[in-house]
Amino acid sequence: MDIEKKIKEQIKENDILIYMKGSPYEPQCGFSARTVQALIECGAEFSYVDILANPEVRQTLPSITDWPTFPQVFLNGELIGGCDIVTEMHAAGELRSAIDKLK
Repeated sequence: MDIEKKIKEQIKENDILIYMKGSPYEPQCGFSARTVQALIECGAEFSYVDILANPEVRQTLPSITDWPTFPQVFLNGELIGGCDIVTEMHAAGELRSAIDKLK
């Protein structure tokens, strides 16, 4: 399976998915750490892909999403953004609302 098809399947198959540096347990950058923390504080159950361990994903995803940086968070197959957007949504209570709608 080609990498673009694999990425699109991952996004489709997971209600909440984060492409990040490292894992939720050991984030490898501050942006990934803050984004994961916002998801956890909202009680989200989410899947993740470590782009450091998956260089093909790291190279290909930005061209699919037209979003150049990581992390990238998807809710119900839709890119909602990276660290700044997710943390702003969390501070405004919008992230929890969006996650609650998925349950």
